[in-house]
Amino acid sequence: MENKVKEFNAYRQKMNDVILSKDNLVLKRLFNLDTQTYSDGALNVKTKEMLGLVASMVLRCDDCIKYHLEKCHEQGCTTEEVYEVFSVANIVGGTIVIPHTRRGAEFWEELLKTN
Repeated sequence: MENKVKEFNAYRQKMNDVILSKDNLVLKRLFNLDTQTYSDGALNVKTKEMLGLVASMVLRCDDCIKYHLEKCHEQGCTTEEVYEVFSVANIVGGTIVIPHTRRGAEFWEELLKTN
């Protein structure tokens, strides 16, 4: 994996481990609910991850954008699909989403190098 992808995943895992080690029931349930939300159901995982990416972009959460981009990559999303997701997010969220699109595009390019 490229350095940015490795760094993001290592930090995320490290801090998730710290948070979950504190044995807070509400946080454990929240993490579990998040996992369950993105499981197959009436919508498949790929669709849910693309929806998560749109929401993350509109909410302007760079960590969430990276997470969902990686999940989209794992689900076999094409660059064309990702850029359509970017388009929806920018229409819904407005031009304030453009900087997050830039960072998302940069991270997507790093993910593509991991193939």
